[in-house]
Amino acid sequence: MIKTVTVCGSGVLGGQIAYQCAFHGFKVQVYDISEEALTRGRTQLEGLPAHFQRDLGAAPEQTAAGLARLSYHTDLAQAVQGADLVIEAVPENLDIKREFYRQLAAVAAPHTIFATNSSTLLPSDIAQATGRPDRFLALHFANRIWRNNTAEVMGSPATSPEVFGQIVEFAAQIGMVPLPLYKEQPGYILNSLLVPWLSAALDLVVRDVADPHTVDRTWMIATGAPLGPFATYDVIGLTTAYNVNQAKAAAGDPRGAAGAAYLKDRIDRGLLGMATGEGFYTYPNPEYTQPDFLSPAQVSASAQQEVSEKADNESGDQH
Repeated sequence: MIKTVTVCGSGVLGGQIAYQCAFHGFKVQVYDISEEALTRGRTQLEGLPAHFQRDLGAAPEQTAAGLARLSYHTDLAQAVQGADLVIEAVPENLDIKREFYRQLAAVAAPHTIFATNSSTLLPSDIAQATGRPDRFLALHFANRIWRNNTAEVMGSPATSPEVFGQIVEFAAQIGMVPLPLYKEQPGYILNSLLVPWLSAALDLVVRDVADPHTVDRTWMIATGAPLGPFATYDVIGLTTAYNVNQAKAAAGDPRGAAGAAYLKDRIDRGLLGMATGEGFYTYPNPEYTQPDFLSPAQVSASAQQEVSEKADNESGDQH
């Protein structure tokens, strides 16, 4: 039975995972590599109760109790003491993850289950470094997990069926909808669907077929979806999207290289997405939430402005 959880990495998703577990009654120990990183993570994490109250209707006493179940650590051995489950949310780099698991294996109890929140790496890429491949698997959450409450569970061929079942049950206990995968799949289910969608949208803009807001309007009007792909880029963060496109470029995909170059230009200008207040939209009141964003008059005005700006740019290039 899982009673105590350690979350390693207090960034955006690590903090959300930690609070989600604590809100649902688990004792949670949060680890990061430095006091500076931990302070940043704690500040972000302590802002989550407001989202739970607004989006889920949670009572203030419930959210306060969640915060009270959290402790914070920069010593790994101390952080995993008594842990039944360690959820790893460290940077998405294979060498970093393997080295982390070697250190973790040296200090964690033999019964402790290890789970990676990796969004791109397969469990079998990491399993041997854990020293317990039978007790290791992937547990992948989507950003804003209190609302997008999916938990994709994916083992390697070495993962114990009993451990797999325990994590499926645990995911349900923390308010997630468990989504079991029966074979290893890069990108799991969600990203296998999401990444091609985002890539297709980015390609339209990189090739000057359409502007980001027009692409989003097209998707929102045609499907009834509340967000288009570029609003979704803002939620995910442009740095993550850049890293995905860089990986595609390294694999020889020219569209990945073009997408990475386009995103890097925006990142260099500080347009990182929702977390920094501006990406393809400006926050906290982005245009796609406004009542007239999809109105014929507004769409027409935006299109005329875009055509005028392109004409001005082309005229400037000729001179």
